[in-house]
Amino acid sequence: MTLELGRTGSTGTRGETPVLRDGAVVATMRASQWKEAATAVIGGREWVFSKHHRVLLGRWTADPEGTSRLSARQASFWRGIWIADLEGTTVERQRVSRWRSIRHYVADGREVARSGNAGRWSSRPRLTADESLPLHQQVFLLWLELVIRRRDQAAVAGATSAAVIGGTT
Repeated sequence: MTLELGRTGSTGTRGETPVLRDGAVVATMRASQWKEAATAVIGGREWVFSKHHRVLLGRWTADPEGTSRLSARQASFWRGIWIADLEGTTVERQRVSRWRSIRHYVADGREVARSGNAGRWSSRPRLTADESLPLHQQVFLLWLELVIRRRDQAAVAGATSAAVIGGTT
């Protein structure tokens, strides 16, 4: 099953991004532009994705603040490894190649998902997952990919502007 983020607002609702499977909307997401946070409607249930300290969390809207059903934390900055807890299942996000933007998610030595780009010239994330992962877990991993890509883009932008400022003196 392959999920990808569509274009924001293309579902007819302002500010919402569709989560597509084979062109059909299976969920919607409203990601914050300024914080690592989002709300998603998946199968009629509303989820809250947020950051608490250094951990990304996912919970139902009805769950108490500070609790989580899904979580992810960065285990190694240099190797790009993230560890996710998907309701008791530990999944590790690893690089497939240093030169390509493909990452895979491994649980118990078996690949359960793979991420990439939605298209050749697109920076929108795509996730191909095993059918053993429920839809809400796949959407959480897709949001995790979005957060990581935004962090990477911010780091590149910061390094570029520092180089420009440093080169003008």
